[in-house]
Amino acid sequence: MLSVVIVGGLHADARKAAVARLLADVPGSVVLHHDLATAAAGTVVRTVRDASGLLSAGETPLVNDCACCALREDLVPELRRLADDGTTRLAIVELWDSVEPKAMAEVVAAGGLTVTGVITAVDPALVLPYLGNGDDLAERGLAAAATDQRTVADTFARQLEYAPVLAVADSEEADDEDRELLTQLHPTARQVPIGPGDLAGAAPFAAWGGTPGEPTPPARSADPTPPAHPAEPTLGSHAAAAPAPRPDSDPLSPSSPLAQAALAGFDVEAAAAAQHPACALLPAEADAHGVSTLVWHRDRPFHPERLYEALEDITCAAARSRGRFWLADRPDTLLHWDAAGGALCVESVGPWLASLPDAAWDMVPPVRRAAAALDWHPEHGDCCQHLVFTSPALDRDGLERLLESCLLTDAEYAAGRSAWKQLPPAFDTLLEV
Repeated sequence: MLSVVIVGGLHADARKAAVARLLADVPGSVVLHHDLATAAAGTVVRTVRDASGLLSAGETPLVNDCACCALREDLVPELRRLADDGTTRLAIVELWDSVEPKAMAEVVAAGGLTVTGVITAVDPALVLPYLGNGDDLAERGLAAAATDQRTVADTFARQLEYAPVLAVADSEEADDEDRELLTQLHPTARQVPIGPGDLAGAAPFAAWGGTPGEPTPPARSADPTPPAHPAEPTLGSHAAAAPAPRPDSDPLSPSSPLAQAALAGFDVEAAAAAQHPACALLPAEADAHGVSTLVWHRDRPFHPERLYEALEDITCAAARSRGRFWLADRPDTLLHWDAAGGALCVESVGPWLASLPDAAWDMVPPVRRAAAALDWHPEHGDCCQHLVFTSPALDRDGLERLLESCLLTDAEYAAGRSAWKQLPPAFDTLLEV
């Protein structure tokens, strides 16, 4: 049976190093890559290679002017072809820079194939610069469609937080604060180091000005601009060869922790549930090496106007913040908070469970009911504030005071839901009502 591992991440050099390690350690593996850099010309270039080099290359046209849509249409047939051939043990799907692994894992699984791993490759020295980069992907030549409005920061955050395994590059530029930030952002992830020896089969470090096996990481600057991604093989060209499999490699026993992680198994449904705002597995309190995570949990709704006025200060207080929150003028609506790079996304994700009739509970997934039970309040059920802020140099006390000032006062709270609903609807524009 064909196993499929998805390897993604905006840190292109780390990603290529992880792919090279897998190609070397799993005999019978191939890499599929769709280069979306050619989308402006109306096509997406697909390459398939193994440890010896390029096996095939082809073009697929855009679908609905969307490069990611073309990838979806082309990826599953290619994987099925490999599965039918019977000679490929592991298909390594190397995602293009800004493609998010969640969508691709779900496409592969829906196509009847087996996803055995999802890995995001990371250079710890670049975590904070990318997380703080509010540039639109389009400004960096990384948009996957003309309508792509994502930013570098929010795309990187989703890539990082979805994957259960992080392939962590051995970066000389990274310090304890960088590594601690990575750990606090995704504390449940398995971190697998990829050292300098793993870079031998990666594409040239064009963005860093180095040579294969001798990377020269970029110096950090105040302008957190992602390095350009290295050029992919063009049609008819030969891809950089990965190291040959080790002589002592046992095909039934992967020879590296990364290969073991790639074949360990992956639950697409559970991964989606872990990202859903209603039941997301959020980080816990932490404070180490200059990095802090504040978990702020309250059982009282926000005053819409006071919260709206404080949004910029709250959003900029931490490199990353996320969670769910409760507005007094929308007491039955669960709202999602998602901030990175100084930009905030707020959206409605449906009703709180407490606002649903009992008969509707049977249609709610068990994981959602379990998450609600943890936050359950005798008066208003699962309605609550559950926000998590992670950042170096986090002003925990100042942030808590600011958040507290946005809650309803005792008098406002005592007035009850009828009065709350009459408060000015400050979030209507933000929620596109």
